[in-house]
Amino acid sequence: MKQSQTIRVSGEDPTSDNGSVASRASSAFSQGEPAAPLFGVLPLARVIPQDVHSVMDYVDAAAVGAGAWMTKCPKATAASLVLGGSGITVSALTDYRISLKKVIPIEAHEAIDYGFGLAAITAPFALGYHKTAPKIAALHVMTGIGVILTSLITDYRAYRGVGKPRRRV
Repeated sequence: MKQSQTIRVSGEDPTSDNGSVASRASSAFSQGEPAAPLFGVLPLARVIPQDVHSVMDYVDAAAVGAGAWMTKCPKATAASLVLGGSGITVSALTDYRISLKKVIPIEAHEAIDYGFGLAAITAPFALGYHKTAPKIAALHVMTGIGVILTSLITDYRAYRGVGKPRRRV
């Protein structure tokens, strides 16, 4: 005779039936208190969970950074290294689950995301490599647009001290 096993989401009351699989899964991602809205209005919606967004941060930084190895244009190489390095550094220091050290509050990270997106969009034109390295310029612009669009719909949550045990009061 087989025994049935139940997998519980952390913090879930085992005696309650709290609804659909989707609601249980979403509660596993976005826990904690909502981050204060940036400028009182951003994000526009809370669709993308913070955990997914944090992975996207690393992917976006790696994508723009990879431009350094795909061009011989010194300006495009420098911009790729600076954008990629800054993106990885900010992600590694943000107070979310997959960072090395929780130094940057998620509210500050959100503002940095918008700045990173704008920097990636404007760098090819400000530094002039949109003509000498058009593929790298397109990579930077498209990544910058993607970062801003995803930031507008990310469910930023303030996980204070993620990974640290909570003190009981």
